[in-house]
Amino acid sequence: MSDSAAPLTTADGVPLKVSLRRAVRRSKLKALLLVSPLLLFLGIAFVIPIFEMLSRSVANPEVSTHLPRTVAALEHWDRQALPDEPVFEALVEDLREGQAARNLGLLASRLNYERSGMRSAINRTARGLGSMEPPYREAMIDAHTRWGELDTWKLIEREASPFTMTYYLSALDRQLTPDGDITMAPDNQQIHVSLFWRTFWMSGLITLMTLLLGYPIAFLLANLPLRHSNLLMILVLLPFWTSLLVRTTTWIAILQSQGVLNDIMVFLGVIADEARWQMIHNKIGTVVAMTHILLPFMILPLYSVMKTIPPSYMRAARSLGGRPFLCFRRVYFPLTIPGIAAGGILVFILSIGYYITPALVGGQSGRFITNYIAYHMQTSLNWGLAAAIASILLCVVVVFYLVFNRLVGVDKVKLG
Repeated sequence: MSDSAAPLTTADGVPLKVSLRRAVRRSKLKALLLVSPLLLFLGIAFVIPIFEMLSRSVANPEVSTHLPRTVAALEHWDRQALPDEPVFEALVEDLREGQAARNLGLLASRLNYERSGMRSAINRTARGLGSMEPPYREAMIDAHTRWGELDTWKLIEREASPFTMTYYLSALDRQLTPDGDITMAPDNQQIHVSLFWRTFWMSGLITLMTLLLGYPIAFLLANLPLRHSNLLMILVLLPFWTSLLVRTTTWIAILQSQGVLNDIMVFLGVIADEARWQMIHNKIGTVVAMTHILLPFMILPLYSVMKTIPPSYMRAARSLGGRPFLCFRRVYFPLTIPGIAAGGILVFILSIGYYITPALVGGQSGRFITNYIAYHMQTSLNWGLAAAIASILLCVVVVFYLVFNRLVGVDKVKLG
């Protein structure tokens, strides 16, 4: 009786449960070591950049870092009149320190984003600090009129916080008043919201165009004899072997006013020579070029799904008296919806993130919001605004994905 109740052990006397737990831990450790390079790569190339982008979109260290004395002196300011002499004296000391360290450019740019003219106010005042003497209040106002304006000091006090939402407000064509109220930006500065809408509807149009063009091609690939379908597949994959820049510039040569397409139309008498079509550096150029570039990303998911549909389904539907179009609509088309969903979400998300092609062929009317992200990163150097726009774009893509998963279901998507 005692022998039957004794715990089971391995050959070396270790209890079986303990041995099994050790084996499971070793298996999990081996699996973790195998995937650790991938996890490290994802962390470095994906997670860290996104975290950096999100943090930069709300980071606001310039005023608190470069004007610490001024910020401390403004803590008890009543905001009803210009600050007293100690605040001006603190500002002079901060500017002198920043002038010696040569780091006033960041402060000037940050304040200039919020109120035009602040860069010149800081730079001009900094150049005259050597000869400036007390009382500093009158001397600072004489150096630049901005220091005599109440809104300037409200701005400095507001931007003293290490975090800000002004980048997101600017990305949505809003701004903060000196008193902290949210208002619409001036009409000549309201560009980002319209660019967001343009990006979304043009990406949707490009997705629809790739579906209309790619569906028949994928159908032929799935139903032609092997020797013909292989040749057609090579033609579909040929753009992948050509540089994106080459494909885009080729469309410039084809679509421009003196390009190949207009020359053919004039030669055939379709249009007059003085009435050539303007198909480049506008929305048409962007849609045409990006539809061609993204077409394989629609064809391949469709083909992978259509190839798995047995031809006997359509023959059975025809034998039951169905007309060809009815058989296609009721039998074949519903079976291809997973491929349509996969190609649609792939093309839509890719088109939202494109910026090289719209920059080259889109002109002013065919550019996407991504072009302005590149502009703020490379030209205006307003990285906070660029990060805010990119963060909004990321959130919109995530929302689209969640809605897609709710309506269609990601588990039904087939890429191959």
